[in-house]
Amino acid sequence: MSDVELVLRSTRVITPEGTRAASVAVADGKIAGVLPYDTAVPAGARLEDFGGDVLLPGLVDTHVHVNDPGRTEWEGFRTATRAAAAGGITTLLDMPLNSLPPTTTVDHLRTKRDVARSKAHIDVGFWGGAIPDNVKDLRPLHDSGVFGFKCFLSPSGVEEFPELDQEQLARSMAEIAGFGGLLIVHAEDPHHLAAAPQRKGPKYADFLASRPRDAENTAIEGLIAHAKRLNARVHVLHLSSSDALPLIVAAKREGVRISVESCPHFLTLTAEEVRDGATEFKCCPPIREAENQDALWQGLIDGTIDCIVSDHSPCTADLKVPDFADAWGGISSLQLGLPAIWTEARRRGRSPEDVARWMSTAPAELAGLNRKGAIEAGRDADFAVLAPEETFTVDPAELHHRNQVTAYAGRTLHGVVKSTWLRGVRIAENGVLTEPTGNLLERRS
Repeated sequence: MSDVELVLRSTRVITPEGTRAASVAVADGKIAGVLPYDTAVPAGARLEDFGGDVLLPGLVDTHVHVNDPGRTEWEGFRTATRAAAAGGITTLLDMPLNSLPPTTTVDHLRTKRDVARSKAHIDVGFWGGAIPDNVKDLRPLHDSGVFGFKCFLSPSGVEEFPELDQEQLARSMAEIAGFGGLLIVHAEDPHHLAAAPQRKGPKYADFLASRPRDAENTAIEGLIAHAKRLNARVHVLHLSSSDALPLIVAAKREGVRISVESCPHFLTLTAEEVRDGATEFKCCPPIREAENQDALWQGLIDGTIDCIVSDHSPCTADLKVPDFADAWGGISSLQLGLPAIWTEARRRGRSPEDVARWMSTAPAELAGLNRKGAIEAGRDADFAVLAPEETFTVDPAELHHRNQVTAYAGRTLHGVVKSTWLRGVRIAENGVLTEPTGNLLERRS
């Protein structure tokens, strides 16, 4: 351990073996060892003692819309990664749409990387996109290091990223399965959406009726059938409908290679609390009722839902008009996901270990980020330090997102992120950020 330069100590370190008092030794940006709490600090190493604050593995958020380049007035790599770092996130994967160009060709991926390179406060990787006319581009994107491919089964909201019909879905899925890739899917059935009542206006009940659970359930049922037939690996994005959980349980039991995520807004916010005109709560699929949320939590606890990621989908404030039919759908939560989830998890009797598994270990496993997601020897020295008993009230003016629009405004949350560490370097402390030092990540073969 002579090369150890830093030791992080806490009475509550979350490791794969459980939470314990420990000293975490760091050398050359990696975890050199997880040692007994009172281990002597090596000569020349610096000690950071966090007392009773919880030392978690840095969070991994695999669902972020950075929108850069092209819609940088909505968000950008500098602001998104600042917000992420302030919230305990050390790695994010950028979604392929809402930027111009979308990440649907190798040239577009190169453009995205060039823009991100000097702006990233944390480590950043990229998803590719699967759209109707780019099957030929999927393998080159895979070979260029994207972590998988995002598609929509219903309109995405932006014309440059069209949805796949069932034939196109099967064709893209077969191509991706052929080289062992991962397809991640926005699963809402367009026919159910078209048949649902569409009413303009400020009433949330009308918007909720326009995105029925059946749209998700049917799309997921079809996705499972394709994945089973093609032996493809698929991932359901932002699960909102708890009615789909039995379908997913049965598919996993049959050996279908399917995984599932949900998001902080589905697990902490409810339809009953959304005021008329409060379109900061609009997202697709939508925030549903409290009883649906209870079932989602049960699916999370029993392992049907694998992970929690943000689906951070920001926009400028002027796009959040009070008409739910016309407002942009998306919730900004990069900086707030950890305390939002911890607040609800704590209320439901869960532990910080659970949160670390859902928000760090499982997303890292989904993307194949084997150097992330756990505090153990050989991993990157990425950490979040959380004071779980402390509270704060969300003030939008204190957010690092480019646009301070949030559904969490005014909410009192448990869990203050004291500091965030990337490869052994403190990059955020009490909301104050250092200069960008993040790396651009590629999928490893």
